[in-house]
Amino acid sequence: MKYNTRNIGIIAHVDAGKTTLTERLLYYTGLIHKIGNVDDGNTTMDKDIQEKNRGITISSAAVSTQWKKDDKVYNINIIDTPGHIDFAVEVERSLRVLDSVVAVFCASSGVQPQTENVWFQAEKHGTSRICFINKMDRIGADFFAVIREIETKLNTIPLALQIPIGSEDSFEGIIDLITQKAWYWTDENGEIMIEKEIPEIYKEEAHEYRMKLMETLAEYDDVFFEVFIDNEDIISNEMIFESIKRTCQSQTIVPVLCGSAFKNKGVQPLLDAIVNYLPAPDQLPSIKGKNPKTEETIELERNHDEVFSGLVFKVIIDKHMGKLAMLRIYSGEIKSGDTVQNVRTGESFRISRILKMQSDKTLTVDGGKAGDIVALTGIKDAKTGDSLSGLDQPVLLESITIPAPVIRVSIEPKTNNDEKSFGLVLAKIQEEDPSLLVERDKQTGETILSGLGELHLEVTLEKIRLNHGIEINQGKPKVSYREILTETRIHREKLSKQNGGNGQFADITFEIGPRTDNEFGLEFINKIKGGVIPNEFIPSIEKGFRDAMENGPLSGYPLESMKITLLDGSTHSQDSAAYDFELVARDGYRSTSKQCKPKLMEPVMQVEIQSIEEYTGAVTADINKRRGIITSIDERSGRKIFIAEVPLASTFGYISDLRTLTSGRASISMKLSHYALVPDFITNIVIT
Repeated sequence: MKYNTRNIGIIAHVDAGKTTLTERLLYYTGLIHKIGNVDDGNTTMDKDIQEKNRGITISSAAVSTQWKKDDKVYNINIIDTPGHIDFAVEVERSLRVLDSVVAVFCASSGVQPQTENVWFQAEKHGTSRICFINKMDRIGADFFAVIREIETKLNTIPLALQIPIGSEDSFEGIIDLITQKAWYWTDENGEIMIEKEIPEIYKEEAHEYRMKLMETLAEYDDVFFEVFIDNEDIISNEMIFESIKRTCQSQTIVPVLCGSAFKNKGVQPLLDAIVNYLPAPDQLPSIKGKNPKTEETIELERNHDEVFSGLVFKVIIDKHMGKLAMLRIYSGEIKSGDTVQNVRTGESFRISRILKMQSDKTLTVDGGKAGDIVALTGIKDAKTGDSLSGLDQPVLLESITIPAPVIRVSIEPKTNNDEKSFGLVLAKIQEEDPSLLVERDKQTGETILSGLGELHLEVTLEKIRLNHGIEINQGKPKVSYREILTETRIHREKLSKQNGGNGQFADITFEIGPRTDNEFGLEFINKIKGGVIPNEFIPSIEKGFRDAMENGPLSGYPLESMKITLLDGSTHSQDSAAYDFELVARDGYRSTSKQCKPKLMEPVMQVEIQSIEEYTGAVTADINKRRGIITSIDERSGRKIFIAEVPLASTFGYISDLRTLTSGRASISMKLSHYALVPDFITNIVIT
């Protein structure tokens, strides 16, 4: 059975036009009958009140629609992801379950920092990509400059399938390089697409780019190369089409199209490219999982005859339907009324309803099969990253990576009446967004909310106020620092307690210090010889050190990395237990970590500022004032582009400060770059 399904994500930098493009995709596929616009706050995908107010996408919206081509109907599941770095987890969990993406670029801004971020996230997941260069009608639009940037900045092979007819105000239509025809959109809503001969003025350029297209395919596709080298005159459009499909699905090249979603030009050819070149679920390699009991690898074909396996990639708490688990089905099929198991908890439950998401609307369906994206009701303990499978064969799929929070703020409800519901609301919000961390400060008793950026926390607190009616007092945002050890020590730690009956005994000698391989977390090396500590106690020692790292010796911030070499030790035949060795490791860490010259580390953001020439001095001086280092200054479309590394602690309020500094003539975007040592004079302020 052939799967006429495409699971695609729309990824891009903030303001490249993702949501506008998605709106047009839904309009031309007939799912909506009126075109919405972000500026008017009436788009299908941005239904949250804040998304309307801010004009940005905050949570990834899922929608299922259909596109008819050559008498075939294709099901397209679209996820419109946020472009802002503060919502990176939304992008990550969407990419984890999608088969391919459409990367949207602004024709005048080109490849921006968050585009790079999401592009490499997609690459990590082995996802096929198509590029759409949007906003061809914008001042400074330059299709060919953006293609060059895609090649150099994203380290990929772009393949232009179209070239634009004009740009900026004179953008009229596009030339299809495969069919060598010109396409124009003649009505206001862009529904009537007229095919004409290529205008004389563009014929030479169109021929040149068609040759480039074929030469690139010949270079990266052996099958096409054979025909091209023998006799290029016999190459048919069908051969080119098949070659693009092969190279796109093997991720060796990336097809590039163009248009203006806002002006309703170029969207239908993009829909054709989605169904022509991007893979159906059954065209992808088999899915790998593990048997949770035996740790054996399980390989499953992506078809509905296999045993059932699926991954929960998002949890939504709906006012009317309660908890919805968004599920990507990788193999097999499910029907409402089936009993399945959550592999993480080992519990089984009955699926009460299966829903297809139509953005803010839902459609009840009888079942779902391999390749589908559905929502399930009746799943109590589901969390992001959980594997669901049939009762006979548990399959544990690779989970979803959640980035660590970098910024925190203390919060409390304004009135005592809200105290009880405050805790419940925080639990709900954390369930929906696993990149948020809610904890209690042991010293002050305050509730601390941690997230991925200022905007992330701002949006979360606004959600509590708007959706749950709780007003909140908040402290000033604080940076989530980390700590690092800079010197190595050898230490012996002994635990020996007698308290009637069996006592407690554990004895270890270990070397503690910094890692030398630049990796994160604990590097644990066991050099115990002759069984002086039995093998069954070693994991407990490792666990003790791993848990202890959560509290650094300087100020209680987590330790970024540490190396432990277990050298020697001893046990007592009656009094030693695994937990004693866990305790002795923690005590040993506490005794020695302070002597290893710990230092504080802070998150450093990569900042991109776009401004105009006259503000160069002011922007540069401001970056220096914030302890920032400028790594490059470029020029694009008459604007200055500054790339700098600025400590997160110096970026609070940066957006509004920059607007004031440049009279609103600059834009800024940030992404986490790395953690770096904090200068001593700052450390003294932070830890006092």
